[in-house]
Amino acid sequence: MINVVVLIQLKEGSRETFLHEFQKVVPLVRDEQGCVEYGPTIDVDTGIEMFGAVDPNRVTILERWETVDALQAHLVAPHMVEYRPKVKELIEQVEAVVTEPVSA
Repeated sequence: MINVVVLIQLKEGSRETFLHEFQKVVPLVRDEQGCVEYGPTIDVDTGIEMFGAVDPNRVTILERWETVDALQAHLVAPHMVEYRPKVKELIEQVEAVVTEPVSA
């Protein structure tokens, strides 16, 4: 099992447009072989200082995949290839991390 966390910094005021396009591919991705979890999240104001300020222009994608091969197949799936150009101009920066659980 692998986890993918993708931090997407959007251009000012483009979050709703981005999320509208993103939500169109969510059911298609969730139907992909090896997808365990896939969805967008947004910052929440906890009032806890250590977590810093809420960024209204950030979307964080949380993913879980059964294997790296499943993740690789996802990246070239036709719906993802079609989706990327639709949001390209809305995005300033993308940072991604892939992790795996540590056994206790």
